[in-house]
Amino acid sequence: MIRETTTERVLRLLALLPRRPAWTAAELAAELRVTDRSVRRDVERLRALGYPVHATAGVGGGYQLGAGTRLPPLLLDDEEAIATAVSLRLASAGTVAGAGEAALRALAKLDQVMPPRLRAEVRAVHGATETLVGPGVQVDPELLVTLARACRDAVRVRFRYAGRGGQERERTVEPVRMVTTGRRWYLMAWDVDRDDWRTFRLDRMREVAATTWRFRPREHPDPVGYVQRSVTEAPYRYVGRLRVMAPIEQVQALMPPQVARLEDLGDGSCLLVIGGDDLDWIAVHAARLRLPAQVLGPPELRDAIARLARHLDGLVS
Repeated sequence: MIRETTTERVLRLLALLPRRPAWTAAELAAELRVTDRSVRRDVERLRALGYPVHATAGVGGGYQLGAGTRLPPLLLDDEEAIATAVSLRLASAGTVAGAGEAALRALAKLDQVMPPRLRAEVRAVHGATETLVGPGVQVDPELLVTLARACRDAVRVRFRYAGRGGQERERTVEPVRMVTTGRRWYLMAWDVDRDDWRTFRLDRMREVAATTWRFRPREHPDPVGYVQRSVTEAPYRYVGRLRVMAPIEQVQALMPPQVARLEDLGDGSCLLVIGGDDLDWIAVHAARLRLPAQVLGPPELRDAIARLARHLDGLVS
């Protein structure tokens, strides 16, 4: 068996600390397979290197990685740390394809140990920067970091939320995961007052604050699937269902996930589920696929598609 060096063990300890709000010495010792005394020594080594490891006594206490008065030795100087944080903020907002979730995790870790003076500079740079992106809804990066930490630490969040009618109400939730469609950010969370799962648009949130109330994570639906059903079906008067005679990969390239949900039927066709308050709007989206399809419901959708076909025929005749 290869014996782990002290340096390797200290690095493993550093990687463990951000995973929870707090660790007891016994928990860390079990993870590292050492004694409590070795854990205390390794914590002192991290502190000597500049990492702000705090210790609290009593029930619920333990070790936690906090924000320090200077940036720990991450092989980054102040300018590099600011540049990294700004880049991560831009990536987390969706300006780098496919990098949003990873950038948000990295930003939460860096923000946790970044001293206030550098945080202020990062906000200033970000506030003075504009990006040429699509017509997506802009979300405050500070809000993303707050919710990312709350999801990670399993703490309740309070905020004021504007519903579809514009009326704001205070909500208390147990957050699970954020999901982005590329245009908007959503939070999947357990709504404490309504005793059920809910989806919240981040751009409709106000006065967001993480509490100190920790919760035990409960079994939950798949966040991506739940959010997609919420934004494509639940809010609407009509839900159209069509069998599209084409592979799901081909239809995915034509239909954004925030507009419709797709299911592979396994025979070279797929089920398209799309919601809307107007059947004519659903008919237009079905027609723009330009693929053979069968309307499964509702019956009124067939009439809407027929009306659209007559209208288009009249435009070219």
